[in-house]
Amino acid sequence: QLVESGGGLVQPGGSLRLSCAASGGTFTNYFMGWFRQYQGEEREFVAGVMWNVGYTRYADSVKGRFTISRDNAKNTAYLQMNSLKPEDTAVYYCARARRITRLPHEVDFWGQGTQVTVSS
Repeated sequence: QLVESGGGLVQPGGSLRLSCAASGGTFTNYFMGWFRQYQGEEREFVAGVMWNVGYTRYADSVKGRFTISRDNAKNTAYLQMNSLKPEDTAVYYCARARRITRLPHEVDFWGQGTQVTVSS
């Protein structure tokens, strides 16, 4: 089970940190990613990390603003989101996949989702 936390309401230019904990499991040997979904649209890739080697990948829209990191001891991944924009407003999902991917259909496990709203 993937347990997310950290969403909320923030003003433009502000920051939030999302967390995703692997409850009863581990991210070892998996790709752990964050996706987001706008209302009425499909989920899109935001950022991810290949757990064992720390290789990271980001969507162009978030490069330089978002940072993904991991805590092996806690089996928890984080998404630090800075310089947030209104267009970052979405439901954010953590995800586990067997390989590096940007494709939602290659995810084999999803978190429950957390709402991020960027508004003044």
